[in-house]
Amino acid sequence: MRIRRPLPHRARAAAFGLASAFALLGSLIPSAAAAADGRGADRTGATTTIVVSPHGAPPHDTSSHGAGAAPTPKGDHRVGTLSAAQDLARRLADRHDVVVVLEGGTHEMRSPLRFTAADGGRNGHTVTWTSAPGQRAVLSGGSAVSGWSRHDAAKNIWVAPVPRGTQSRQLYVDGKVAPRTSLRLAADKHDRGHLEFTERGITLKDPALSHLNSLPNQSDLEIESVGSFTDRISPVKAIRGNEILMQQPAWDNNTFGYDTLTAPYARGALYLNNSYAFLNSAGQWYLDSSRGLLYYRAAAGATMHGLDVRLPRLQSLVQVAGTYDRPVANLAFRNLQFSDTTWLDPSSPQGYVDQQSGAHVVGTYARPADALSSCQDGCPKFEATRNEWHQIPAAVQVSAARDVSFTGNSFTRLGDVGLGLGMDPNAHASGVGYGAADITVHRNSFTESAASAIVVGGVQPDAHHPRDSRMVNHDVSIVDNTITGISQDYKDNAAILSTYTTRATIAHNSISDVPYDGIDIGWGWGINDPGGNGYYREAGLYEYQPIYTTPTTFRDNVVSHNLIHDTKQVMNDGGSVYTLSASPGTVIERNYIYDNKATLGVLIDQGTRHVVMRDNVVIGASRWVYVNADAEDPDTFNTKDNLITGNWWDVGPARNPEGPGYDNQLVDNVQVADGVWPAEARSVMQEAGAHR
Repeated sequence: MRIRRPLPHRARAAAFGLASAFALLGSLIPSAAAAADGRGADRTGATTTIVVSPHGAPPHDTSSHGAGAAPTPKGDHRVGTLSAAQDLARRLADRHDVVVVLEGGTHEMRSPLRFTAADGGRNGHTVTWTSAPGQRAVLSGGSAVSGWSRHDAAKNIWVAPVPRGTQSRQLYVDGKVAPRTSLRLAADKHDRGHLEFTERGITLKDPALSHLNSLPNQSDLEIESVGSFTDRISPVKAIRGNEILMQQPAWDNNTFGYDTLTAPYARGALYLNNSYAFLNSAGQWYLDSSRGLLYYRAAAGATMHGLDVRLPRLQSLVQVAGTYDRPVANLAFRNLQFSDTTWLDPSSPQGYVDQQSGAHVVGTYARPADALSSCQDGCPKFEATRNEWHQIPAAVQVSAARDVSFTGNSFTRLGDVGLGLGMDPNAHASGVGYGAADITVHRNSFTESAASAIVVGGVQPDAHHPRDSRMVNHDVSIVDNTITGISQDYKDNAAILSTYTTRATIAHNSISDVPYDGIDIGWGWGINDPGGNGYYREAGLYEYQPIYTTPTTFRDNVVSHNLIHDTKQVMNDGGSVYTLSASPGTVIERNYIYDNKATLGVLIDQGTRHVVMRDNVVIGASRWVYVNADAEDPDTFNTKDNLITGNWWDVGPARNPEGPGYDNQLVDNVQVADGVWPAEARSVMQEAGAHR
């Protein structure tokens, strides 16, 4: 008999009862009779509308910070800046529902919009930021680049002036992420015989690479290693003779631990990136920050005329940032486009010391003297880093907030995570993380970005065992979103990552064209669950943290009806759906997974417990489900007590440790031959994905 658990009432209503909510969206734009004066004198409780032009201050806007804005003939309040709209909405929000209407076009931002408790609706009211009907307003953290001239006719390289000192890791051309310049040093881990890794950097043993020491702007260069599940970036200090000298601490941190830059488990392509000399392919670019020059190699015969080229300035666009005493509440974002950000930390001496799905090491740590040989598959000193990993920040950040919604927006051309909910404090510009409650993310699109589309939750101790109950991330609904072409620069990032979250519903999303995983839930490899993980006890972790006796906040999550395909385009580890650590009450059901480059369909990884996986369809995986032990002793192994039932697959067997003590049940699963899928499996295929 199959165990079935209905979705929690809140999640069920959010996920599958959206029609009335979207019908309401059209009613947000009020008539003239609904308008109030500039001081919000209307006491009827009707909706008040504030209109913002992308073209600057209107004739009757007395001041962006003045007492108010003159009504338009329609009765709306018309202002010329986003900050003026925010100031006015703040004054009205305790007496009215307020709708801030951004007229279509690009609203170029010089600084992020910060929303505190004063910016949400009060006394039962809601503040909504939206595009004008039938239009799309773009909140942009960058600027259009103009003034192009041909620099190298033979290669069709063009140059444009930008302010000196401008820094960016991204460039967007006609709405797409343009690749930085790159030289491949090794095709994979087996193609590294001409490279010698040392404590100082890399010795080049191939005479054909001797010209690299003459490259200009050598401190702009970076080494990138694409491993099994990590995508590591280390900045170069200089090239002297046949030696690439690396900046610290990025080099030390990237060359010990797991799936390291120097000894990746699999894959292992190695690149030297970001030099003008590497402008060898059409579509590549290079920014000479010190001289204020941006170079772009156009396609043969093409010019820069008519191209929309945007260089980002900001690292975030919207910061919804309350406090635990005064959270932001009753705030909505609808039908907006969030675009043109970058994230500069990987260009610093810290680099990008990736560990998994955006979590990375920052800081200086002691290493074994022989780390290049003794700590390439973990070691006790590496475990000192684990509880201090940082997360990639998001273009749109939400923490210490409740009843916040994102509906019908587009997240595109972003150099970091698209939407970050309740992440660690280091990923929030406010310095306040966690505390994201009753958050709705419905019918948005995410594409052309550097990292994950959506991240919920943190990885540090307060994420899983919070000191304050108000830190708990809970009741998050991620439904009917379309995600494609993300994680282009930080290829280890899952499309959706939800770590320590209570009652997250991830349903009816369409996910495709990603280098790593589709949906990852959980974190911690079971190390923070009651009793800990014996594998990491042997690795020395518990010299640096306690063994907890109480559960984490990861429980009662639903991953259902998602369409996930064309994953694992770069990485080979992980799963199209992936779980970590104990999560009582969590269900993975009725997802349709195919074309994941013959890797793992669903990976039930370390510490996963009390999860039900049922009624999913997996096609073409090397293993349709893989239950990971990472230990031969069931007393050490803590991936237990999971039920995997009623699933359909075609090729690739399951992997599940057998014998006393493992307690994972695989029952009533059906292998399908020749593509003849039962009616119920076909129903899963048809129902999966976004309903837009």
